[in-house]
Amino acid sequence: MTQTSRPARRSRPAKPQTPAAPRHPLLEQLAAWHPALFGEEPRPLKRGIYEDLLAAHGDAVKAEDLKAALALHTRSTRYLNAVGSGQPRRGLDGQVVEAVAPDQRHHALLEVHRRRQQRSSEDLRPQLQQRIARAFEQSGLGREAYAVLVRGRDEALNAVTEAALDEASARIAREAALLRAFEASGQDLAAFASGYGLAEDEARRMLERARQRR
Repeated sequence: MTQTSRPARRSRPAKPQTPAAPRHPLLEQLAAWHPALFGEEPRPLKRGIYEDLLAAHGDAVKAEDLKAALALHTRSTRYLNAVGSGQPRRGLDGQVVEAVAPDQRHHALLEVHRRRQQRSSEDLRPQLQQRIARAFEQSGLGREAYAVLVRGRDEALNAVTEAALDEASARIAREAALLRAFEASGQDLAAFASGYGLAEDEARRMLERARQRR
């Protein structure tokens, strides 16, 4: 009996691989010298870190190699994630030196978003909006001052920023009003939260945030 030949299966095209980010060989040495800064979880670097590293290791590294290595490191997604999360800048001893400026944190968030969006079919703007809202609340700036400081050329991302600022501003106003009502109520926290339909822990967090802002 003659066997019916089966049609050959079509092979699926392989998904394009994202090329690995270039890594300067000097970064391995920097991680060995300063693991708290250049290790698996990089930390934002203080301004002037190039001069500090050159002073500390100038006999072992070339200035141009150090400059190139730092440029690659500070453009990496892992490093930008650290900046965007609001971690403080640190010196060679690992100690906190200063905060990351609000505009630098914001631009790090946008760059990480751009890179992730290029690799994803999902709309990642809602996650970006939440991160911007958090960065704004932690910046200590007013709404308009923050908006002017971080405004860029990409109108789509400017719109995400505006939406984040609206969301955060409304939450700040609600929590401030809640604190005023609580202080005027004379009630304990449990009774007050129940009257507003809030869980006690949630009400405590909202009131504490409002106190910190005040």
